[in-house]
Amino acid sequence: MIDPLAALRRLAEHGVRFLIIGGQAGLARGSSLVTNDLDVCYERSPENLERLATALRSMDARLRGVDEDVPFILDARTLRNGDSFTFDTEFGAVDVLATPSGTRGYDDLAAGASTMDVGGFDVDVASLDDLIRMKRAAGRPKDLYAVEVLVALRDASR
Repeated sequence: MIDPLAALRRLAEHGVRFLIIGGQAGLARGSSLVTNDLDVCYERSPENLERLATALRSMDARLRGVDEDVPFILDARTLRNGDSFTFDTEFGAVDVLATPSGTRGYDDLAAGASTMDVGGFDVDVASLDDLIRMKRAAGRPKDLYAVEVLVALRDASR
């Protein structure tokens, strides 16, 4: 089970610059589609990579689908050398992406994002247009289905 509010709160407490993308962002925007993880796009400055690594370690983050005996050091250097990571944490599945499909990364998405209250604290959430763009670029059947729902939400809000 995912506890997205706890994971978001932990990221916020550590001062991580991020925004919500994926299914949780869709839920925040009014979608009814269920998701079993939290996807965030993170800003890649050296300071933010340090904060992100610290926050993830505090959540007992472990690479999803990788044997425990495979060496992995969760630090800013590792995050800088990668782009997208899928973790199991004490709060459930948390995926951190620097450059989500169809985007140029954090600054690209932050330009259209808005700040929303989720569970009593403010978090930046990707726009419906950007969620649609990312889902189309990912192109998996479940993403293309989500596009239909997100387009309907966008059209209804206009």
